Order: sequence, then structure tokens, then C-alpha cells
Amino acid sequence: MTSHDIAVIGLGPAGCAAAFMFAEMGLKVAVIEKEEQVYQLPRAVNLDGEIVRGFQRFGRGEEIDAMLQKYRPGDRAGFANGNREWLFGQDVVPFGPNGWQPLNMFDQPEVEQHIRNLALGHKNVTGHIGYTATSIANTTDGVHIDAQKNASDETISIDASYALGCDGAASFVRKQLDINWRDLGYDHDWLVVDVTVKPGHTLDNDTVQVCNPDRIVTYVCTKDPYRRWEFKMNEGETREEMLEDEMIASLIDPWTPRGTYDIRRAAVYQFHAATADTWRVGNIFIAGDAAHQTPPFLGQGLNAGMRDIINLSWKFPLVLSGKASDALLDTYYSEREAHAHDLVDWAVSIGQLMDHMADAERAQRAGEDPPPAPAKLQSSAYGQGREQPPIRAGAIYLPQVSDTGSTGYLFSQPIVKDDGGKEFRLDETLGRGFAVVGKTKDALKLNDGSRKVLDHLDANLVSLEGLLTTRGHFDRLFEENDAAIVRPDRIVFGHTSNDMTLDALVSDLSEKLSLKV
Repeated sequence: MTSHDIAVIGLGPAGCAAAFMFAEMGLKVAVIEKEEQVYQLPRAVNLDGEIVRGFQRFGRGEEIDAMLQKYRPGDRAGFANGNREWLFGQDVVPFGPNGWQPLNMFDQPEVEQHIRNLALGHKNVTGHIGYTATSIANTTDGVHIDAQKNASDETISIDASYALGCDGAASFVRKQLDINWRDLGYDHDWLVVDVTVKPGHTLDNDTVQVCNPDRIVTYVCTKDPYRRWEFKMNEGETREEMLEDEMIASLIDPWTPRGTYDIRRAAVYQFHAATADTWRVGNIFIAGDAAHQTPPFLGQGLNAGMRDIINLSWKFPLVLSGKASDALLDTYYSEREAHAHDLVDWAVSIGQLMDHMADAERAQRAGEDPPPAPAKLQSSAYGQGREQPPIRAGAIYLPQVSDTGSTGYLFSQPIVKDDGGKEFRLDETLGRGFAVVGKTKDALKLNDGSRKVLDHLDANLVSLEGLLTTRGHFDRLFEENDAAIVRPDRIVFGHTSNDMTLDALVSDLSEKLSLKV
């Protein structure tokens, strides 16, 4: 008998979210984290509306949203030439298909502290803060972990049914499991500088990739009053010289006068692109930076880790409650690795596009013909047509997955108004678990076998009849189809069609979830 349902090693953003979401689903969670305080300097700066929606499921969307930068007129993201003249990109919008602002600048220490407080304050979470995991191993009925208190001989042992390593790029858990990296072909040193701006600064709201042949630069208009630069290091430059005060000031001089900012952090990082070979060994899993690393050009590092947690936040409870077999947990890797791989590859393509555009400008300056741009790079830039990929494997109705469909994608969440005039986000009617959403009440008719499966899942039946959209729109699948099954992570499992009845779809759902009905 194990004393915990799951042990989470590492309490960064992904670990905090895991502990909180698992606990909210009724699991008994143990947490091990060596750092007693949240890291007080910024790292990630963008949180997708999809992640805010993930916290909305647990009644925390509004409070997370309150810590994010609200839409500023003129906010946009794109590419510029060496003179910082805008070339192409896309505008930031205040509302998107997930029911929240799609791209949200934030200050990581603030948000991470809030989620850590939610996790450690939860009655279902036992925190071991200031402890370092020293061993982790699969056992016959779960996982055994040993940990040692920092600067002390005190040790603890934890037994759990499962364990999740959220302990970062240098993950102890991944190394203990002897999991290798799959390199995706991007390793470059960059100087990252975060500042707090002061009155008199001359910075605008553009987040821009400056493709200057002399030095490629990323400028990010983060949450007020913060800003960030990422300066790609040129061949022969050293970490020591890049971190000199005069060097940093000279790099920022073309952007804003000295004295109009204070430096929060300056550090040299090597941007990596890689995914782990496997994310599960027995009852031990990895997530977040322990499982994948990406250059920051898409702002998807933290978001990808949060998606890992949202994916597991409904699968672990189904298995631990006995409603589904352990085989369901194998869909975590098949769903998340391919999705993360695609986004890492996209970020690498943006890095390569910046290199190409700088090379093209260098050729132009020399009066030479620019090198041709590979087709893959042409579609990689912001606003050039490439979109987040769907889930292409795992617990979805596979025959419906395509680049233009709805299955495998996030279900649209508009703001709606009911017959009584009450306005709310559509997910509020879906609940925390599975939902079957129909265009009308008649579209939700089911046979006894299907009802048994849905009762087993505590699924909600939701009719859109009588609801009017006041912001956003209903999912496009309803233009031609009558009903859909929506997973707890708001991914469309599948929808009805001329060839697929709702009862047949429910039957496939039961099989894909390895349900014990």
C-alpha cells in the first residue's frame, strides 16, 4: 500500500501546476523541492490563453488572468531588418478561441509564487521544501523515493503509486532513468538581458526579431514595466565579455538612452532544441523541461510544460480511481511528445529564418544575390500561416484527425449568454471532466450502453440550444456536425458525422481510454 497517489519532484511552474491540479482532482500528492523560495528572476515571459483556460477548469482562470499583461494598443510580434524596420508579423489580439487573450506577457516570479501557494496550501498536498531527491526507483506496486534535507543529515522516504519529474533541463529523475536526449539541431549562445524601464525610455510595444547581419537580436515587450533583449553571440565572443556592464549598455544604446532602465538580470544561455527519448519508465514520468527543451523564439517552453500537466491532470485520476487501466497513461507520451516536437521544430525554424534573413541582408549589402529561402522557413514566421498542431495520436478518434479539421484540436470557447441573460464562458457548462456537446438537445440522444460509459466518466451532456455568443464563436465543427465529445483538457476527442453516430463515437472513446466499464 502506497501512502501517496503521486509524488512530484521539482516545484517550478510545471511542478506547481501538477501538484495543484492533481490535488484538485482528489489525488494525494507529495512534493519534493530543493529550493525553499521561488526563483526571483524572470525566465519565461509568455503564457498562452490555453493555459489560463487550463486553470479555469479549476476555478482559477480569473486570478491567473489578473496577473497577466492586458492588451496594449499597438502590441504586435514580427520580424525586422537590420535597421529595425518592420517587415511582417501579426497583431496581438485581446480575445481568442480559448476564451482568453491568446498571448499574455507575465512576470514568472509573481505567477509561479501564486501557483506554488495554491499547491502547498492544498489539503491534499504534502510539501517537502528544502529537500533534494537522492534516489528514485520503480517498485512492485509503485515508486520509492529517498530525499535529504539541504545542509542536513535528515532524510525522508516517500512511497507513491506514480512519480512525476518536473525538475528541469538538468533533471535528476531523467538521469536516474537513463533517458537520452534527441537533438533537434539548435545550439547557440545568447545573452539575455531583462530590465525594468523608467520614465523617458524610447521603447515601443513591438516584440520583434531583428535580423541584423551584424548581430541578431530579439526584443520582447514583456509585462509592464519589464522588457527583455536576447542578443545572439557572434563567433569568438566569450561569456565574460558579454556580461561586462559596458558591453550590455552598448548593446541597449540603439534602443533607449542609458538611465531609462535598470537591469534585473543579465545571463548567457545556450539555447537548446531537444526532446527526451521516452517520458515514462514504469511508474515514473517526466514533464516540462525535463522532457523537452526549446529555443525561446515561440515563447512555448513553459506553455509546453503546462500542456504536459493539463494532459496528465485527468489521466492519472481516471487510472488511480480504477475507472481506466494503466494503459491510458501510455497516451501521454504519444500525444505530448509529437506535439512538443512540432513546436520545438517550429522554434528552430524561426531561429533558422532569422539566420537566413540576416544572410540575405548581408548579401544585399555586398551587392550579391540573396540565398533562396527554404519553403519550410517561409511559413515559420509569425502570421505566415503556420498554426499549432493537433494531437495526432492517443486518446482521440484518429480517422478524423487532419490539418483542417477539429478533432485533436482545442474546442472553441466563446463567451455566451443564456435565456436568462447571464453571460459566461462556455466551459463553465462543461465541468471538469468529459463533456458531450450537442448543437441541440436532440443531438444528445444516446443508447443505454453509451449512457453507461458516460456515467462511468461522470461526463456532462451540454446542449448549445438557447445559448447566444456574445464574444467569439462556437466551434466550427458545428457548421456541419451535430455533436462532439470534448476531453477534460478541452481537446476534441471526435464528432458525429454522416459516417459516425454519437453512440459509435462513445464506444470508440471507451476503447481509447481503456475504460473498465
